[in-house]
Amino acid sequence: MNLLATLKNLWIAIALLLLAAPCRASDMEDVEGPNVRFMRHEDGSKSVFIRSPDNKTLTKKTFSPNGVLTMLTTYKMDANGNPLGCKIRDGLNEELFKVSYGYHRVTGLLVEELMFDSRVKRINPNTGKEMPVQKLVYIYDAEGKRSAPIAYNLLPGKTFEQVFGIKSSALESNPFKEDGSIKSGAH
Repeated sequence: MNLLATLKNLWIAIALLLLAAPCRASDMEDVEGPNVRFMRHEDGSKSVFIRSPDNKTLTKKTFSPNGVLTMLTTYKMDANGNPLGCKIRDGLNEELFKVSYGYHRVTGLLVEELMFDSRVKRINPNTGKEMPVQKLVYIYDAEGKRSAPIAYNLLPGKTFEQVFGIKSSALESNPFKEDGSIKSGAH
């Protein structure tokens, strides 16, 4: 009986090995553990999210459709899993940007993201502090739903008139007089 049980266990082990053999390396990429997640994008690129066991660091690796690392983002997280800051690197591991996240003191909701250029430090001459190249601001409605980000690009560049060749369509004054009529010449 002992020999029969041993042979049965051996056949089960061989069958399991034969069933596992056809697995390819690409199939194994789709296995998600407690600290790893994979995301496939419509353009064929992939992102891999890896968190540290203590939940203090989250790393996002983005790969092109042909498998080349294109971006590496490392987030530092607070005790609630909210990002405090991140560093964005290119596929060659050169640091491009650093981002800080700001939360409302009472509600704890994300209200602001400041993105700084890691290659060129821009200093505000009035304050002596580093200036962001981009600022994202979020507002919330009465139900607590976050808006799409309001983006402020703070890089020096051209004015509206230089880009579009015309003045802005923003109102410079109220087009209505005190009596409710429209000013003459207003469009």
